[in-house]
Amino acid sequence: MKRREFIMLVGGAAVTPLAARAQQQVIPVIGYIGAGPREFETLLLASFHQGLSESGYVEGRNVAMEYRWADYQFDRLPELAADLVRRRVAVIVTSGGPAPTLAAKAATTTIPIVFVVGADPVKLGLVTSLARPGGNLTGANFFAFELVAKRLELLRQLLPGITRIAALVNPADAAIADATAREVETAAGVMSLHVELLNASTSGEINAAFANFARERLDALLVSTGAFFLARRVQLTQLATKHAIPAIYGSRAYAEAGGLMSYGTNVNVAFRQMGIYAGRILKGEKPTDLPVVQSTKFELVINTQTAQMLGLTVPPSLLALADEVIE
Repeated sequence: MKRREFIMLVGGAAVTPLAARAQQQVIPVIGYIGAGPREFETLLLASFHQGLSESGYVEGRNVAMEYRWADYQFDRLPELAADLVRRRVAVIVTSGGPAPTLAAKAATTTIPIVFVVGADPVKLGLVTSLARPGGNLTGANFFAFELVAKRLELLRQLLPGITRIAALVNPADAAIADATAREVETAAGVMSLHVELLNASTSGEINAAFANFARERLDALLVSTGAFFLARRVQLTQLATKHAIPAIYGSRAYAEAGGLMSYGTNVNVAFRQMGIYAGRILKGEKPTDLPVVQSTKFELVINTQTAQMLGLTVPPSLLALADEVIE
């Protein structure tokens, strides 16, 4: 064998394992679309990554993440989704209400999408059925809108004499606002309550809505779910206390921030499930074979400190129903 040929063979033998190792280092990428800013979803992201790790994936080790944040500018969502599609991510996960999921669904029919939504995903047109989603979407539903009637009922247990209530919605997130309006008007009609819809899409509009509530002398307030309001829970709960407004919310985070009452599911559980499903899809499972997971546990949290500041006495029967009482 000639010396030149020997060198080429040795070089070829050395390159082949290196090329194989380089191929092995290629890791899948998950695209994440959030309706709000990243700081809003810090705790929820921790739950997502917990679920992802339970499926065997850890960011930076064997999976990469591409994050896209809309900062509540919902008109940006189609382009954020399209960008992830162009990058050919392996899975897209969406959070912050139906809008990011609908944008992702419109952007691709092939890349798997895992969502967390508070409305019925069948009614939203995301899946054909809960048991067999069909298409490229699956995820978790934490029942934000279906619990509106229960929240009004809890308000009336606290304040039996109420006749006029307000519902605060964010018109910029049309899917959540419309669904909340329908549910609250239906439930209020059954309970013979008059409903006033208040709109707010900015912090300034939240201030104006509370001022309007005070002028109208309404009896109680129901705050809609959604990423925008949850991110401004401190502002909302402080305004409710300042104006002496009895209010109920959809997440325990409000009660922990000083809100009077909350009733809803633990959203962290839904985010953990989203991580589990994303990992299972990376391992080869298809969205159509993964049924939509629905929340089964609902929690009532009452802040008795806030009740005292509002001059309210919480009935023992209501306290007995509470999963947690903040004193």
